[in-house]
Amino acid sequence: MTKNITRLLSLSFLLTMANASSDVHWAYDGAGAPANWGSIDEKFHTCSEGVNQSPINLTGFVDAMLPAIKFNYNLQSNEILNNGHTIQINMDAGSSIEVDGISFELKQFPFHTPSENNINGNSYPLEAHFVHASANGKLAVVAVMFEVGESNKVLEGLWKKMPLEAGVHNKDVNNQINTLLPKNRDYYRFNGSLTTPPCTEGVRWLVMKDSISMSKEQLALFQKVMKRPNNRPIQATNARVILD
Repeated sequence: MTKNITRLLSLSFLLTMANASSDVHWAYDGAGAPANWGSIDEKFHTCSEGVNQSPINLTGFVDAMLPAIKFNYNLQSNEILNNGHTIQINMDAGSSIEVDGISFELKQFPFHTPSENNINGNSYPLEAHFVHASANGKLAVVAVMFEVGESNKVLEGLWKKMPLEAGVHNKDVNNQINTLLPKNRDYYRFNGSLTTPPCTEGVRWLVMKDSISMSKEQLALFQKVMKRPNNRPIQATNARVILD
C-alpha cells in the first residue's frame, strides 16, 4: 500500500514539474522569460537561487569510466501533447533505465529548439529530454542532440501527430523510441535541475555524446509550431564536475 502511494505521489510530482503549474504564467520571452522565473512565484525560487541549475555548457570533462546505462524501452506512448511550451510525448508504463543500481521509469520526452545544453560551446538545433522517475520520485534525464541531415523516420511519424495549437493532444502515437537514441550510448554526466519551473535540483543528467539526424524540414515544422525558441539559457556550472 505504502509503495503504491509513493509511486502515485512521485508521478503526481513529476507531472506537476513537467507542466510547471498551469495557474502561473511562465514563458521563454516577455515578462515571463527565464530571467524572471524565480520571482514569478515563490515555488519557483530555485530557478534564481539554485546553484546546480540546468542547462549548462558541458566542458572541462573529468574521466570517470562511466558504466553503461541499462536501457529497457518498450516503445509504447499514449499521447503527444502541445502544452504551449513544448511538444511532449507521454509514455505508457513499462519503459525504464537503470542507473546507479536504481530503476527509473520513462515518463515523457519533450523537445527544445535550439538545444538547451551545449557541448564544448556548441549548440544544436534540437534536443530531446527523456525524463525518468524512480519509485521514490528521484529524476534522471537522458538528453539527445539532433543535427540537420537525413530525415528521421521516428520524427516523421511523431510530427504527423503533432498538435499545431497549444492545449491540444493526440492519442494513438506509434513510435520506435530506441531509434531516437544514438547507436553509441556513451554519455556525459552531471548533477543538475529541471530546465523549466520549478527548476528542482538533484536531477541526474545523462547527455549522449553522439547526435542523431533530422531533416531541415522536420526542424522547420517544429520551429513553426513552437513559434519561438523554447530553450532556457545556459546556467553557471559553479563547482560541479562533468563526468566523461
